[in-house]
Amino acid sequence: METMRDIRNRMKSVRQTRQVTGALKLISTSKLRKARRRLEDTMPYFDGITDAMRDIICHSEENGQKWFDKRERKASRKLATLVITADMGKAGGYNHAVIRYVEEHCPEGSYLMFAGNVGKRYFVEKNYDAIEDFAVSTKEPSVYEAKDIATFASSQFLAGKIDEFRIIYTRMRSVVLLEPTMQVLLPLDASALTKSAGLVRPSEAPDAERDGESAYVYLPSEAKLFDSLVPQYLKGAAYGALVSAFASEQAARMTAMEAATKNADEMLGRLSLRYNRARQASITSEITEIVAGAAALED
Repeated sequence: METMRDIRNRMKSVRQTRQVTGALKLISTSKLRKARRRLEDTMPYFDGITDAMRDIICHSEENGQKWFDKRERKASRKLATLVITADMGKAGGYNHAVIRYVEEHCPEGSYLMFAGNVGKRYFVEKNYDAIEDFAVSTKEPSVYEAKDIATFASSQFLAGKIDEFRIIYTRMRSVVLLEPTMQVLLPLDASALTKSAGLVRPSEAPDAERDGESAYVYLPSEAKLFDSLVPQYLKGAAYGALVSAFASEQAARMTAMEAATKNADEMLGRLSLRYNRARQASITSEITEIVAGAAALED
């Protein structure tokens, strides 16, 4: 049977754990708000780059052909996937959901790159080929970190070392709905770029529209400008994935720590009840002993 001292020690331990979970919840809430605000501030710049790429593609199919090379004729296409996970746990099922999604969509032997220690530690022990590891700040992802990813991916793609570059990350639909997803960055999809803005490619447009000129004049040339815009576009896509994954991680950790704090409160309530019962039993036992001793003296 537990003594009052044992119960007090357990209550002290639960209170200390509750302080940690409460602090982690507040930190995650603050990081989540900051990440959302930073993404909202930077994405209009990358959206402008995407709009310029769409405009160039829509009236000239010859621009940037090397970025649209699907290389479907190759006997074995080399697919490289960047897996974005957290650097630590305490985030509920966030990391497990990403790992399970990777195992479903990337067969063993695939080329993997990592941003986050949890995914790296898991997959290096499996039958996967790890080709690169990117360090991402645990405080907040930066554009410079996204630039490193985009530069590596574009250089490997143009050199023919990889035929397709993808990113698997967690997309935050809402604070409670986190959805692992995969985005293909290379090769570029001209149809997706144009149709996402409601535009029409030259081969699909009427003859009158094919002869029309762009609303902009690009210098020194459209082809050179397009080649310089693609790395910026890739950087924006990588940055969006990093921030979305970071925000999802903070949302998952916030929810998990909130549940842990609630469980700690409930456990403290049960322990307090048991402590009070043990205390009452101790007092009753002492009173009984006193009464019995007084009766013995009277006899």
